[in-house]
Amino acid sequence: MNFDEFTGEVQHRLELPETGETVRATRATLMTLGSRIPADNAEDLAASLPMEIRWYMTGAVTEHGQHFDWAEFVERVADIERADPSDAAYHARVIVDLVRTQVPESDFQQLRDQLPESEDDENWGKLFEVVDSGGWSEPAQV
Repeated sequence: MNFDEFTGEVQHRLELPETGETVRATRATLMTLGSRIPADNAEDLAASLPMEIRWYMTGAVTEHGQHFDWAEFVERVADIERADPSDAAYHARVIVDLVRTQVPESDFQQLRDQLPESEDDENWGKLFEVVDSGGWSEPAQV
């Protein structure tokens, strides 16, 4: 999948009217995710993605391995994307599900392992709600 196909799929799944919004959502999600996980994990995960998309997780990130919770993740994505936090959270879930379809299962599992779900529950499981529900599918036609 190349950059245009990836962003086209994101735009389709999110039903965004403009390519610019799509690129902002993708960049916001992957830059923030790249900031949260260690650099080597970001490199592994990004290796199977189109070069431009890979850069969002690796080259655009100034500091990897930062510790922040799900709420901070959503806030950061929303700020970069210039979106409402609830929209940004949904966009991140859908984009992560698309990433899952493009990377080796072991690299995706490594991502999940980097985002704790413990007794103090940082709510990282919310990032994987689309993945855990069986992945994104076309909305039913009415």
